Amino acid sequence: MSSVNNNNNPETTDISKDLWKLALSAGRPRENYLEWDEYFMAVACLSSMRSKDPASQVGACIVNQERLIVATGYNGMPVGCNDGELPWGKNSADELYNKYMYVCHAEMNAILNKNSADIRGSTIFVALFPCNECAKLIIQAGISKVIYLSDKHREKKSTIASKCLLDLAGIEYQRFIPKQRQIVVDFDAIEARLPSTDRGPMHDRE
Repeated sequence: MSSVNNNNNPETTDISKDLWKLALSAGRPRENYLEWDEYFMAVACLSSMRSKDPASQVGACIVNQERLIVATGYNGMPVGCNDGELPWGKNSADELYNKYMYVCHAEMNAILNKNSADIRGSTIFVALFPCNECAKLIIQAGISKVIYLSDKHREKKSTIASKCLLDLAGIEYQRFIPKQRQIVVDFDAIEARLPSTDRGPMHDRE
């Protein structure tokens, strides 16, 4: 059985050259696009806006080795539990009246809500460095890297224990340093940039 190498086909080569010239004449690709890490951290932060926690909104985004998002999550009460029937405070002398006994962290929700059977080798993007309980879940899930935005609880024992666990498990953790300080989702501006109704013959059939 013979195979045809398109690279040696003069006709294909001519078409490629024509497409290249057309691309140059039509303009260059824009350069102010989001880099991958910025995109994934932005998704994690956007997910945090779903949280009903009045004090702390945290989001997480799990990305596989092909740079595909396989899970997102945010801190909130367990599925099926009425948010209004459980406490959201954190200063009661009785632990039963504090949120910590009930809230599921963003990392837990992301791992449990994954849309892939296997997330081993994935990277998790989180707004806040994981606590020790979430570190256990990250390790057990086979996640290989943690990228975090804030480490404001670095002095807490739960964070110290978390880093100890991650170190022992050989899981890399890295602080996210944004190149863009703000990523704004402006629906009006996005709509204004969309193509007009005259989108060419391919779309005339729609």
